[in-house]
Amino acid sequence: LLYERHGEAADVVQLKNLEVPKLGDCDVHVKMLAAPINPADINMIQGRTYPLLSPLPAVGGNEGVGEVLEVGRRVKALKPGDWVIPADAGLGTWRTHGVFPEEMLLKVPSDIPMLCAATLSVNPCTAFRLLADFESLAPGDSVIQNAANSGVGQAIIQIARASGIKTINVVRDRPDLAKLVERLMALGADHVITEEMLRKPEMKDIFKSIPRPRLALNCVGGKSTTEMLRHLQPKGTMVTYGGMAKQPVMVPVSAFIFRDVRLRGFWMTQWRKDHAQDQESMAAMMDALCQLIHRGQLTAPACTEVPLQDYRAALEASMKPFVSSKQILLL
Repeated sequence: LLYERHGEAADVVQLKNLEVPKLGDCDVHVKMLAAPINPADINMIQGRTYPLLSPLPAVGGNEGVGEVLEVGRRVKALKPGDWVIPADAGLGTWRTHGVFPEEMLLKVPSDIPMLCAATLSVNPCTAFRLLADFESLAPGDSVIQNAANSGVGQAIIQIARASGIKTINVVRDRPDLAKLVERLMALGADHVITEEMLRKPEMKDIFKSIPRPRLALNCVGGKSTTEMLRHLQPKGTMVTYGGMAKQPVMVPVSAFIFRDVRLRGFWMTQWRKDHAQDQESMAAMMDALCQLIHRGQLTAPACTEVPLQDYRAALEASMKPFVSSKQILLL
């Protein structure tokens, strides 16, 4: 799926037949199996505000899983039959076949569910780092997050649950709210509340059974963030990793002066750049996530599987409001 100019994804992305390039000595021929449509993919195609843009013409998609068909004669770590995912953003995963340098790929176990592997390298990694890198959380501590039904949100609920960390999960009010609450509770959420509830006195009841959060995770911005911040412990940290409301983060001065809260930012692509030479950190994270998947403690987000030729419908569906299901292209 190729785009030759920036614009709305459903307008500029086209299905094209191209020759598979010749295999070089250090290259790997991959048959792609499945690739999701993530918000960052759409942002890159729109080309307006995203800091990482692929040179045009570009193949869409930053994430997915493929099977190795053939390797160049100097490839050491991969062999035919292995499953691989992108080592970094910008690979262009919305394709049936690709030839990539070995260092652009990471091997993953081929006995995990295909949809888990296809959605492993962005959202679960982001969730893992958000929980690990900003506050040293212990079992019994709590975390508050908005956009809790997003791919990252669902991964945070499950990873936190496996570590004994309580989650307070904020979602927007919607027609099928009861169904969404039920689904997030089934994943291991301790509390699911609407943005409106953040302002209500009933919030005090939640903190009778669990401590106030030391960590707030913000993917929305705007009013939701300001309200979430009010419930953070003194000296707590709020990490912003998305801005779905397209509104700035507003913080009362008193939160800084009297409660000494910290505001941080996180971008998974930058973390990968910073740790490019640190293979151990990367391997430890992937290993921990794959173990959670093997134990059934981390599942793929709610997904809708779409054949490649129906890509336009999938792109349009991924842009709709209140989407709780990730569109996955089957390749």
